[in-house]
Amino acid sequence: MAAQHRARRSAVPPTPNEDAATGNTSGYRLDLDGLRGIAIFLVAVFHVWFGRVSGGVDVFLTLSGYFFVASLLKHVTVSVPGEVSWNKAVNPWPRLKRLLLRLVPALFLVLAFVVAMVWWVMPTTRWGPLGEEVVASALYYQNYFLAFSSQDYGAADSAVSPLQHLWSMSMQGQFFLLTLLVALALGGLIKLAARRFPVVGRPVTIMWIVGLSVAAVTVVSFAWANYRHGINQPFNYYDTVARLWEPLIGGLMAIWMPRLALAQWLRTALTVVGVALIATSGIWIEGVQEYPGVLALVPVGATVLLIWVGSSRTAPQPVPGADLSLGGKILAHPWIVWLGSIAYSLYLWHWPLLIFYLAWRFKDRVNFFEGAGILLLSVLIAWLCTKYVETPLRAGRSKGFSRRYRQVLVGALVVLTVFGGTGAVYAQQRAASMNVDTTDLDTRLYPGARAFMDDFPTPKLPPVPSPEAAKEDWPLNHIGYFSNFGDMSIRVGEFGDTSADRTIAVVGGSHSEHWMTAIDALGKQRGFKVTTYMKAGCALSTEAMVEFQGEILTECQDWVRDVMDRLAVDKPDVVFTTSTRPVSDGPGDYVPPGYLDIFEEFRETGQKVIAVRDTPWAFGAPLSPPDCIASGRKPDQCGVRRAAMLSEVSPTDALEEEFPNITFIDYSDALCDDNYCPAVVGNILVWHDRHHLTTAFVRSLIPYLERDIQEATGWW
Repeated sequence: MAAQHRARRSAVPPTPNEDAATGNTSGYRLDLDGLRGIAIFLVAVFHVWFGRVSGGVDVFLTLSGYFFVASLLKHVTVSVPGEVSWNKAVNPWPRLKRLLLRLVPALFLVLAFVVAMVWWVMPTTRWGPLGEEVVASALYYQNYFLAFSSQDYGAADSAVSPLQHLWSMSMQGQFFLLTLLVALALGGLIKLAARRFPVVGRPVTIMWIVGLSVAAVTVVSFAWANYRHGINQPFNYYDTVARLWEPLIGGLMAIWMPRLALAQWLRTALTVVGVALIATSGIWIEGVQEYPGVLALVPVGATVLLIWVGSSRTAPQPVPGADLSLGGKILAHPWIVWLGSIAYSLYLWHWPLLIFYLAWRFKDRVNFFEGAGILLLSVLIAWLCTKYVETPLRAGRSKGFSRRYRQVLVGALVVLTVFGGTGAVYAQQRAASMNVDTTDLDTRLYPGARAFMDDFPTPKLPPVPSPEAAKEDWPLNHIGYFSNFGDMSIRVGEFGDTSADRTIAVVGGSHSEHWMTAIDALGKQRGFKVTTYMKAGCALSTEAMVEFQGEILTECQDWVRDVMDRLAVDKPDVVFTTSTRPVSDGPGDYVPPGYLDIFEEFRETGQKVIAVRDTPWAFGAPLSPPDCIASGRKPDQCGVRRAAMLSEVSPTDALEEEFPNITFIDYSDALCDDNYCPAVVGNILVWHDRHHLTTAFVRSLIPYLERDIQEATGWW
């Protein structure tokens, strides 16, 4: 889908503009409504045309924290002549109820739309994962659902989700709830302490306690975000703990707004600087890789600057309602403010419309006119949603909506969302459970590799495994004996005939791993032990690196060195690994220099090696081969051109004389004809994602692998 690197999206726009209870604002801030309009414009435009994360996420979070904390203060303080006093009769339910009416109905309307579109547009392979995301979004844990899913190597190639942007909704909902609960707990502690120490109950003391508490959590969250940045950035991006500092720094502005009278020209200049930083941060900061770390201070700091410079605390005459500067007046322009008024709905709608359009058109990006059409439609729907869902439900009877009508509307949205999401999960699970068992296929009906290797006739049958079941079609040793990202341990597994004296060690990443099904079967049949040394993304190379969730990981280099030392001790009879990789910017494949370093080291030690040419990667299409087949397209529309992934002559042919200890093998002709590598060969689905072979297809290669191992070893 459009830009798989658009992995993380912006945050939900904040709750309505409200006064702070402490007198720190200048009344209703139209300039901040305008800032919301600019932020949602940046978010939508960057999503549709540029495939980058804009600074809008941080603007929304900071404003949300400012408004929410200001609202809490308003509800727990009462104004009396000349001072602000503590309100001892605090009832959080009205504030929470208003927040729920503001956020939930519009969200569930979008989720109900997504459910309908998933069933209509998306291939059946996507129903289960997207159904799970619908439930996660409805229950406000989508950010952690995505965070933990991104750690699963099997999900690394999942297509862009129409719900991916809702991670920020979940994070912000968690912030609202946590802040409210902590505020209630802190209020209870203050009340107990005030009985013994009356000074604690004074309004000034309470404000200092609240302010210092918020500041402390802000500092801890910021430190955590930067600490985790270098450890697990993909998870860090979604983590609420790492994100808390952004809304809380806005909350600090609601508690402590510095008073410093500024000339109007200076206020305008600072406004221009703040808007410019926000508008350009998405261009020169790679937000996916840098946020919520220190560089997030750019849009966050700019938002804080705009909150402060537009307040009455910086006006030449610091009184509520003081005129805005020229910059503030521009931000408060009616057109910009109107865009800010529909920001929440526009945020909810524009991303699903984009993703479903791309899925429907079988494209991975939109041109200018398509993008403009999507944005205009998003604005129209957002305006309708704001006018006929958000505002009436929040206002109730005053807008002509009876209580019964509101109850029915909200109830229908909830039922459609929950039942539609869980139904999608069940539908895919049922389809996967009906898949034909691929462990003992009739080769006359499912010849697989034989169809190309031996021109074996292929009857017309549905492919196996089914596209719905392909996601779980991993080799037998995937669990327990495979080091995932971040895991530097060497997990040696034993397979084949574990009592045998002869050993083949399968070494490398997942492209060595997907051969394990066949090698294990041959080990049992021919009497040799199979040991495994595998780690996600770590080909056997001195320069092994892998891109995972937008981050380049170099941990493979240390792991490969440790594995080479371990192999020197374990001394397997044969090492089985891969010999090539696709050219990153295509076309064709090659033997990387880091592979040659390892081959030379094996040659010096006399280690026998079987090196298989890497299988073609099915990149270049918006959908993975299983998704493509599930969408109803033909196998020859769901694969990849041979010349795009494979060089005309195998790059290992020139190495055979240089490395007499290595047997180079190549099964490209089993997957591809002269021009194309289809998604299905001999009635067997070739890939279970974009670049890993299904176990069913690997089993169909056993006769050819058996022949090549025998020629390389002479064991039988």
